[in-house]
Amino acid sequence: MTAIETTDLTKRFGDDVLAVESLDLTVEEGEIFGFLGPNGAGKSTTINLLLDFIRPSEGSATVLGYDAQRETQAIRDRVGVLPEGATLYDRLTAREHVEWVAETKGVDDDPDAILDRVGLDEDDRQRRAGGYSKGMGQRLGLGMALVGDPDLLVLDEPSSGLDPNGIQEMRELIREEAERGTTVFFSSHILPQVEAVCDRVGIMNAGRLVAEDTIAGLRESAGGQSEVSATVETVPEDLDLTAVSGVEDATVDGSTITAVCSTPSAKMAALEHVHERTPVLDIHSEDASLEDLFNRYTGDEVEQPDSSEAESAEVVA
Repeated sequence: MTAIETTDLTKRFGDDVLAVESLDLTVEEGEIFGFLGPNGAGKSTTINLLLDFIRPSEGSATVLGYDAQRETQAIRDRVGVLPEGATLYDRLTAREHVEWVAETKGVDDDPDAILDRVGLDEDDRQRRAGGYSKGMGQRLGLGMALVGDPDLLVLDEPSSGLDPNGIQEMRELIREEAERGTTVFFSSHILPQVEAVCDRVGIMNAGRLVAEDTIAGLRESAGGQSEVSATVETVPEDLDLTAVSGVEDATVDGSTITAVCSTPSAKMAALEHVHERTPVLDIHSEDASLEDLFNRYTGDEVEQPDSSEAESAEVVA
C-alpha cells in the first residue's frame, strides 16, 4: 500500500488561479519524501488537499489507503502534521499542548517522553508557550505531530527557526521515524538538508509536478553537469581533455586539472585520459547539487538559507 497517491488532482481558485494541475504523485510507505518548489508552486495547496482542508476541483487522493475526502477522520487519526507557522496557545504550557493533542486523538502517550525527543527540557515544558522563541515553538509543534505514533508525518518547513544543532536533531529524528516504519513527507527550501535525508524528491513548479525521482535519478534525467578534478605531478602539454566525449570544458589551476562533464561516464574517461599522460596524485569528484537540479527544473533561483541554516547545511550527516 502506498502512503500517498494522487490521480489527476487539480485545484482551481476562481476562474484565473490554477494552483495544482493534474497532479499524479506516489509516496511509498516508509520512505522520506522531499516536496520542493518555489513560492506559489502549489506545495501547500497539495498538502491542504491531502488533509481535506480544501476540496479538489478534479481528481482524487488517497492517504494511507483512505480516500482523502470521504475518510478524513481515519486519516487524521493516523497522521501527524507540523504546518508552517503552527499556531500555539500562549497560555498553555508545552506539556498541556501535548496532553490536549493526546486527548483529541484518544491516546495515552507520555507527554514528557515526547518532549524529551524534541529537545524541550523540564523548565521549558512547564513554561507558557507565549514566551517561546520560534525555534522552541517549532520543537513543540513537532512534538504535537508525534502524538499517537503516526504512520505518516507531514512536515511543512520543519527546520524553520531552529539553530544548527536543532536542525541536525530534527534530521536525526526524521531518520529515526523512518526506521520505525513511519512515512515522512516534508517540504523545505533548505536543499542541502533535503539532499542529506530524503529517499526521493518531487519538484513542483507553477502547479505541476515537473520531476519525481531519487536525487541520483534526477541528475541522470536532467543531464546535469558534474566535475572531476585530478591533482597531477606535471601537467602534460598534450592534455586536450575536451576531445574526450562528454567533457564540455577543462581548466588547469597549478597542478590540478578539472573537467566539466555532461555524463557520469565521461568523468572516468577524463581521468583515464589524464592518467595515460601523467601520474595522478589525487582525485576529487563533485556531482550537480540538488540546488542545481532545482534551478534546472524550475528556472528559479532557490531561496538562500540564513546564516544558521547555511552553517548547518555544511554539516551534512
